[in-house]
Amino acid sequence: MNTPPLPSQDFCLIRHGETTANADAIIAGVTDVQLTQLGRNQARALSHTTWPEQIAIYASPMSRAQDTARLAFPGQHFWLHNGLRERDWGVFEGKPLTEQPLREDTPDQGECWSGMIMRVHTAITEICAASQGKLPVLVCHSGIIRAARILWTTGDAGRRPPNATPLLFKQTDSKMMETPL
Repeated sequence: MNTPPLPSQDFCLIRHGETTANADAIIAGVTDVQLTQLGRNQARALSHTTWPEQIAIYASPMSRAQDTARLAFPGQHFWLHNGLRERDWGVFEGKPLTEQPLREDTPDQGECWSGMIMRVHTAITEICAASQGKLPVLVCHSGIIRAARILWTTGDAGRRPPNATPLLFKQTDSKMMETPL
């Protein structure tokens, strides 16, 4: 896949807290599901994170990401970015995770994987440019983190990232490395 140059700035991705769909093992890409009590507690626990520098907070427009941002960063402003929304799984929305198609397959009425990767590339590039020297912290979704791994690190989507865990994408000599903060 040919992509434009990637920003060389460090950034942090946080998957939202646990949702009702996560707890029930249901596909909920663009389905707007709520945080569970555990998810709210996970998000609140993020408020104790010590950040290595000043941060600029961005969130997906999905309520689970916005609620996580509000609980994790109480009283702080955050910006919404539509490019951080989760993948649309089309006809598979609301079905058990065991029925989820392969990532590379385009679900009927859903978003193709390569299109999502380009959307994530654009979103993170725009956010890095707008963060004015602060560390961009993006409250988003599993699919966004997996796309970022493909774009910025090993080229492999890897395992589903944990809920409410800051993952720092840090520039090294030749590439980005993903590490828990």
